[in-house]
Amino acid sequence: MKRHRSEEDYLETILILQKNKGNVKAIDIANEMSFSKASVSIAMKKLKEKGLIIINSNLNILLTDEGRKIAESVLDKHHIISDFLMSIGVSRQQALEDACEIEHIISDETFTCLKNLKK
Repeated sequence: MKRHRSEEDYLETILILQKNKGNVKAIDIANEMSFSKASVSIAMKKLKEKGLIIINSNLNILLTDEGRKIAESVLDKHHIISDFLMSIGVSRQQALEDACEIEHIISDETFTCLKNLKK
């Protein structure tokens, strides 16, 4: 199933925040992504309805197994793509920015070939 870029960005951000700080609240996501808290709240409602996150009684946002799977896939693409771009001489900042764009549109076939280059 094809995901929207915004869904993938939110899930990836939640995963990164969980790894860096543990508990994640909507305000953390808003701050990280430079979005309004209202926008994040709407997005979290949609992700919850799709079964990609859980919001517990402390208002912590947790990835479901499916949400984590998607987030890890996007993050893996981000790392592989940015590492590849830097290896061919692209500056770190530009590689990170480009990877954020490419990770959402790269085909599975192309990504698999790119990933196999590292082996």
